[in-house]
Amino acid sequence: MTSYVIKGARIVGGEPRDVLVKDGVVVEVGKVSRKSAEVVDADGLVLLPGLVDLHTHLREPGREDAETVESGSRAAALGGYTAVCAMANTSPVADTAGVVEQVWRLGREAGLVDVRPVGAVTVGLGGEQLAELGAMADSAAKVRIFSDDGFCVSDPRLMRRALEYVKAFDGVIAQHAEEPRLTAGAQMHEGITSARLGMPGWPAVAEEAIIARDVLLAEHVGARLHVCHVSTAGGVEILRWAKRRLAGGPGAVTAEVTPHHLALTDELVDGYDPVFKVNPPLRTEADVAALRAALVEGVIDAVATDHAPHAVQDKECEWAYARPGMLGLETALSIVVGALLEELGWDGIAERMSRAPARIAGLADHGRDPAPGRPANLVLVDPEARWTVDPASLASRSRNTPYAGMEMRGRVIATFLYGRPTVLDGKATL
Repeated sequence: MTSYVIKGARIVGGEPRDVLVKDGVVVEVGKVSRKSAEVVDADGLVLLPGLVDLHTHLREPGREDAETVESGSRAAALGGYTAVCAMANTSPVADTAGVVEQVWRLGREAGLVDVRPVGAVTVGLGGEQLAELGAMADSAAKVRIFSDDGFCVSDPRLMRRALEYVKAFDGVIAQHAEEPRLTAGAQMHEGITSARLGMPGWPAVAEEAIIARDVLLAEHVGARLHVCHVSTAGGVEILRWAKRRLAGGPGAVTAEVTPHHLALTDELVDGYDPVFKVNPPLRTEADVAALRAALVEGVIDAVATDHAPHAVQDKECEWAYARPGMLGLETALSIVVGALLEELGWDGIAERMSRAPARIAGLADHGRDPAPGRPANLVLVDPEARWTVDPASLASRSRNTPYAGMEMRGRVIATFLYGRPTVLDGKATL
């Protein structure tokens, strides 16, 4: 394997230092002089541990017209990611050892990021019978996160049993918090804009009620709960209460927020453009402010993209028939840098986009700052770069980005997966 010297990088925003990468690991940090190594000029660039996404939809198997493991992995690498957790709502659903192993092997064949499958909680995402959680955990994919994302595990008895089951192997249930009886027919956030547009609303309480219920269940069982894509100010308050309540006691709760819920509001629905249709829906300015503050405070642990590619026919249609979801992998870091760099700093961004997600997912090789002996899963970022989002130039097979034509701050220059560059000079190497 080729050795690399990353020259003059600001490690997590600190003073410039050199990093020698050899045989997949970081060998030396400091002033490095190795003539036999290939030099990567990192003057003015920031070096972070490779980003980790807890929430990615890769669509394969079943919807390869929207995305494949390979195309989604390429988008992830270009976005600075070295590991992604692939959600279970494929066709067939990833609810057996065979399907999760298929996704895992496709990720290894692509070789662009570590693809870690998320197993379904219930058979076929149907919410009626637990899936083969133990078999998926024991499979080659070693599944540790389970989620019916796209659907809520709304039956409290079934949710309790799932939490109890995954304790045996330190697994985590990642809940899509949505009480379905409160969102039947909903098309967008319930509020002033939905009333003006005459569209059925998705009330914030539908999310908040499930978060509160599941926090109590996790405490009762003593299990790990992860709340997907938190979107409301009320949800933040419940999480703040939950973390105080569970501190030092049984159970644990973590939470994620998406870049689009940190940047976009329900007012964008005014033009009926389905690119802004997402689940949970875009909320209000007050919700965005609360989510940003919670991420800075640490009440919300991580940023997760909820990268949701869709084929043209599933998005470019009437609002009511459009599938919910947005692309996110190639723009996530720039959204967070643009919105919160001053408040978080580079160390805070590394914590919320790499270290914390890696801990939650149990990925020991990821989310680690460069130091001798550690796996060389790294990303180089140009903090001063400005770039404009062009949907046609994205690596995803889909084009449903809400940021088309927007100028972004900060750009990924290089990504290293176990010491091998998957991105150099801002371009994929494979």
